[in-house]
Amino acid sequence: MQTSVLERLDASAAAYADKVMFKDPDSSLTFSQFDALTRRIGTALSRVANAGEPVAVMSGRHVLTPACYLGAVRAGCFYAPIDGDMPKARLNQILSVIQAPTMLVDQAHFEMAKTLDFDGTLVVLEEIMDTPADEAVLSARAATLTCTSPLYVIFTSGSTGKPKGVITSHLSLMTYIDSVSKVLDINDTDIMGNQSPLDYIAAVRDIYFPISRGASTFIIPKNEFAVPTALFGTLNREKITALCWSVAGVELPAKLGAFDEGKPEYLKKLCFSGSVMPCKYLKIWQENLPDVLYVNQYGPTEATASCTYYVVRERVEDDTVLPIGKPYDNYKIMLLSDDNTPTPDGEIGQICVSGPILALGYYGNKEVTDASFIQNPLNPNYRELIYKTGDLGRWAEDGNLMFHGRMDRQIKHLGHRIELGEIEETARKVEGVKDCCALYHKEKATLYLFYTGEATSKEIVLYFRANMPAFMVPRKLVNLEALPALPNGKTDMQTLKTYFK
Repeated sequence: MQTSVLERLDASAAAYADKVMFKDPDSSLTFSQFDALTRRIGTALSRVANAGEPVAVMSGRHVLTPACYLGAVRAGCFYAPIDGDMPKARLNQILSVIQAPTMLVDQAHFEMAKTLDFDGTLVVLEEIMDTPADEAVLSARAATLTCTSPLYVIFTSGSTGKPKGVITSHLSLMTYIDSVSKVLDINDTDIMGNQSPLDYIAAVRDIYFPISRGASTFIIPKNEFAVPTALFGTLNREKITALCWSVAGVELPAKLGAFDEGKPEYLKKLCFSGSVMPCKYLKIWQENLPDVLYVNQYGPTEATASCTYYVVRERVEDDTVLPIGKPYDNYKIMLLSDDNTPTPDGEIGQICVSGPILALGYYGNKEVTDASFIQNPLNPNYRELIYKTGDLGRWAEDGNLMFHGRMDRQIKHLGHRIELGEIEETARKVEGVKDCCALYHKEKATLYLFYTGEATSKEIVLYFRANMPAFMVPRKLVNLEALPALPNGKTDMQTLKTYFK
């Protein structure tokens, strides 16, 4: 059994030394160049960071960013990727949770990093890239890692208004990558087209398929997703064979008429996740690329990206509802009723996950960890943790799992998981907002904020833009004299939904 992802990186660097590993529009790194860079970064970080510590990483959308992540691992640390384009207030929230003694930034984010509430050691990537690798130090640091050591912490929305840091181990990541690689048949002939932000959970596939399978990854410029001809041109120029995109990423080219101008000629595999796929757009992909392998994925960050898959072998219609399928290897899925008993066959229950792919918990938050990762109530004999997703599902007669929405008020919007409670907590901080309720219009993918008070819609939106990621800014704001209430005093959300337009 491999102890850490570093063993995989060592093997791939030896096997594919001169092959391009990561590429962006401006530069590229071969496997050997990437490996050498991680060793230099790791050596430099080992001088300022202790083994087992988190390293916050704020770097741009380029080939050096994955090297920053693996450089932190070379130092015996784990990394916490941070999107430097987020509002300063949100970045400070994340830093307050991770409490990293060291932050690694690229030159482009250095000035902004200096303005954050961070009093640890700030390391600039470009200033350490020529550090001579110290193999003795790197070997000693690698020896501190076990397969259950943390690999990274990725932040998601939290219902209390504070982001939650999901901790993933080396074992969980390697288990997931092996399982999804098997389904998609990812190998050293594949060239991935990266869509996801590099700090987001979905990007682990584009980072670790090269490390584990010898594939290559091209980091697609963000702006090209709004220009379908440019996007498909890039896919063809770079001879992209495999895409692991959010549903929104797959939907947009079809919606904007990209296939009227051409199609990705080299594409063989396309998996999508993050939300429910509108099949009227998948149908367009199938009509133009009938021989591509299409895979629908489902799963939370707490179960290492995705836990179930469904290979779409049938031709879909506009109204087709795709199953979320069956568990990946080394994943166990069960449905539980409200009383923690097994849900009867054919009925809807809460989707629960167990296996070596479970997260280690939420960083620095034992209370929420203990509430979310619990002993399997069906197993009284030995310790077996499960994660209750809060999602509802039903087993179909053919053995595939069907998705039936959320139990609570957590949503998926533009591929991102959002707690509606966090939207409300943020809105209440705006001067002039007395009370509020956030709701999501799923069919129109629109985030609503209903509120009372004297604040204007413009004031609220400006506050959100200054403090929250763009995908968490409400698009529709409705000012009311009072929020409708139920007899028990709770907000009447069904009445509020009558305002949906």
